[in-house]
Amino acid sequence: MNDAIKALADRLIATGHLSKEEYCALIDGRDAETAEYLAKAAVAVRQRYYGTKVFVRGLVEISNICKNDCTYCGIRRSNRNCERYRLTAEEIVDCAVEGYRLGMRTVVLQGGEDRHFTDDVVCGIVRSIKGKHPDMAVTLSLGERSRESYRALREAGADRYLLRHETASEEHYGKLHPPEMSYQNRMRCLRDLKELGYQTGCGFMVGSPYQTTENLAGDLAFVEAFQPEMCGIGPFIPHHETPFANEPAGSVELTCFLLSIIRLISPKVLLPATTALGTMHPQGRELGILAGANVLMPNLSPVGVRKQYELYDNKICTGEESAQCIACLAARVAAIGYEIVTDRGDFAKDE
Repeated sequence: MNDAIKALADRLIATGHLSKEEYCALIDGRDAETAEYLAKAAVAVRQRYYGTKVFVRGLVEISNICKNDCTYCGIRRSNRNCERYRLTAEEIVDCAVEGYRLGMRTVVLQGGEDRHFTDDVVCGIVRSIKGKHPDMAVTLSLGERSRESYRALREAGADRYLLRHETASEEHYGKLHPPEMSYQNRMRCLRDLKELGYQTGCGFMVGSPYQTTENLAGDLAFVEAFQPEMCGIGPFIPHHETPFANEPAGSVELTCFLLSIIRLISPKVLLPATTALGTMHPQGRELGILAGANVLMPNLSPVGVRKQYELYDNKICTGEESAQCIACLAARVAAIGYEIVTDRGDFAKDE
């Protein structure tokens, strides 16, 4: 690690802020020593707010039907070879109840932008889960909706909302999405969610097609300005039924480096070690935790549909990332000195 890179790392650790140009220099000038230095600092920051706790959220993938045609996504509407499914409201609630039985106090309902899931349908599901288990946090990840829709879901009892911004560059956004989708609308959604009182999550892919170091620096600057309660990042993994089928996958090493930076930018952020990391590397999620992450999202979906929610190729879905194998996950986390916690795992309050 040369003196210039160390100076940038030290300033980031001290202030939680760099300029875009400085983020570029830090990313391009990184080496193994820099990564270790930032990871150690990120772990110390996380320890201050969360100790050695790793929060577990039960993930229910409610539908792989999507009206959008994003160029990177395996469930894009143009994929005629995708075997589509949609869980019923009863199945979704049953999955949440199963998660509660397993000790989880947060459920994440994620799906493609399926027009079946109107406000009435989703509000009914949220109310049903809350009616059975008032102490269970409900996180939604159902894409772009109107402000009125987000308000209705919030009033029904939804606590959190995950909506990856994907990229903070309007030009880059246009290369990853169909013409009818807009960067401006994605940003509007994120602003609405924050203003309506959700714990709000954004995030981006690492190594997506056409991505530059400047794009990544812009993403870090966006996270710094937006200050989300959650931020999900993972390496890009191509899917064989998309225009990006032959593009190279993103880097586990760079993803972990960026996890450390995000922890230093936003010390209290709830930061997942994603399934994509676990798909790319056998110890990917452990590497994410050691870099500053503190959330895991094991799968609560019915086993019969897990393989069909294939956003990218070779997604892990039936092994130790299964919610039913929480003990396996706990053992893996304990092996690196951390502990699984199944409570709500809310965003840390100011001291």
